[in-house]
Amino acid sequence: MAQTQFSSRTILVITIVVAVLLMVVIWPLSMIGKGSSETSSDAYSDEVYVRILPVAKLELAKAPAAAADGQPRDGATVYNAVCMACHASGVAGAPKAGDKEAWAPRIATGTDALILSVTNGKGAMPPKGGGADLTDEEIKAAVEHLVGLAQ
Repeated sequence: MAQTQFSSRTILVITIVVAVLLMVVIWPLSMIGKGSSETSSDAYSDEVYVRILPVAKLELAKAPAAAADGQPRDGATVYNAVCMACHASGVAGAPKAGDKEAWAPRIATGTDALILSVTNGKGAMPPKGGGADLTDEEIKAAVEHLVGLAQ
């Protein structure tokens, strides 16, 4: 009987082929009863959606137009239309309206500094708090309203 000797390269190729065949045969068998990968992926997406919904469901309503008489809106109106979206719940690190502790260091910087922060944007807050149509007077009124809630 002639004994055949295999080279290291041949053994390596055979091992790789056997491993690939085993994966092709065994992988589908391991998925039986678990549903398709599409279904589990969809279920995972649904779970993620449910977890982030409280944070992600931020609806920005169109700010009410200036009063018909051309006068600027008061601070409470601007707050309710623009600022409340973040400052009511503290989204993205926004200090909550009425939180004296969070507002104290901000109030200490002065009203002008707060107005400048709102006008230019700060952190996650966009310029003018996201209310591009706000006038300087309306921004000042909204800042004074928020400061008043925290005092």
